[in-house]
Amino acid sequence: MRTPIFQIDAFSTRRFAGNPAAVMPMDQFPEDAVMQAIAAENNLAETAFLVRDGEDYRIRWFTPALEVPLCGHATLASAAVVMERLEPSRRRVVFHSASGSLFVSRTNTGYVMDFPARFSQPVPAPPGLAEALGVTPLEVVADGFNYLALLERAELVRGLAPDFAAIARLDRSGLIVTAPGDGGYDFVSRYFAPAKGISEDPVTGGAHCALTPYWAQRLNRTTFRAFQASRRGGELICRMVGDRVELEGSCVFYLEGTAEI
Repeated sequence: MRTPIFQIDAFSTRRFAGNPAAVMPMDQFPEDAVMQAIAAENNLAETAFLVRDGEDYRIRWFTPALEVPLCGHATLASAAVVMERLEPSRRRVVFHSASGSLFVSRTNTGYVMDFPARFSQPVPAPPGLAEALGVTPLEVVADGFNYLALLERAELVRGLAPDFAAIARLDRSGLIVTAPGDGGYDFVSRYFAPAKGISEDPVTGGAHCALTPYWAQRLNRTTFRAFQASRRGGELICRMVGDRVELEGSCVFYLEGTAEI
């Protein structure tokens, strides 16, 4: 079987920044083991598989190690593929996923995604968290997917050199670390998910589904300019809209070709 493959730098306006994702439109989803093997071969944080469903698309996301229920940057990349390559006249697309229906609209400068918010609750810091980070968080909250740890300053987030093996032993699949922003950003963050085969994700839409309501409550605001301070780095505009989160960003095409499966 031969299928198109695209590699896109998401949440960036230039190549070699943001978060790279592979997008593979198909006539139907192959077996799970095949999709997992493809994602491992692509060796990117996520590979998105798309199947047409009427006017919409079904979407599934795989890391090199496992399938995940939501991936923001690969959804952004998939929207770019649909609206710039598959159906250039479209301005909006709906993806049906394990996390429900995801809506993406085109803007003059990029795309806006409409995702369900992830609300967190305060929890005691899990054993080993401070040692894994090398710093004691001011506060720890959690949802069903990730811990979120608040640090005092952005420079502490930027300077982290965490123990990934220790993070992988936590009883959540990922760890978000955040602090008040610098350089004109409202908040900064980093995301570590070694248990999912991703030591550090460059820019993470799913994490911002938790970060947006968290900072909305802390700052009593609904719109934020955010920066994920990984080595590649990425910018997002985040908006709280009821129990949904809007994430706005840009994409740059890096690679277009055909995969032999």
